[in-house]
Amino acid sequence: MNRKLKNSELNRKSVSDFKEAEKTPIIIVLDNIRSLNNVGSVFRTSDAFLVEKIYLCGITATPPHRDIQKTALGATDAVAWEYVEDSVALVKQLKEDGVYVCAIEQAEGAVMLDKFMPTTGEKYAVVFGNEVKGVQQEIVSLSDTVIEIPQLGTKHSLNISVSAGVVIWDLFSKLGVS
Repeated sequence: MNRKLKNSELNRKSVSDFKEAEKTPIIIVLDNIRSLNNVGSVFRTSDAFLVEKIYLCGITATPPHRDIQKTALGATDAVAWEYVEDSVALVKQLKEDGVYVCAIEQAEGAVMLDKFMPTTGEKYAVVFGNEVKGVQQEIVSLSDTVIEIPQLGTKHSLNISVSAGVVIWDLFSKLGVS
């Protein structure tokens, strides 16, 4: 029979240990995300997989905010983040810095997530767009690739926090980070 682990048995990192730990080479760009709960959830998932940094762009709210904290559960203290108003300028800068930019969107020529194979040693920026409008077309056009999450149901739409969880886990597992 399996026994649930106690919190004291989980070997959780302290905030200072997290900040000093080697990070997964993933940067998250949240472009005009309306829901503060979604922002908090992305922080929490990013904490779980040692994501390097989160950029909060446009209308995306920033910590500290109680609605972000409600879902982030303190992850905003550990995960590096920065507010950048202009997400298009940010994507251009990331590309100049040698970061491979992936828009998460349904688009012509998109690569299905299960078929996308990241390269070890490469740094990836993953852009998630507005809950209604998605990733801006200009960012889709600037991206090195567009990745689509395969969906087989009737909606073909996932909540941003769910999309982020699926994509971050997939890249984390394919990059062989541990």
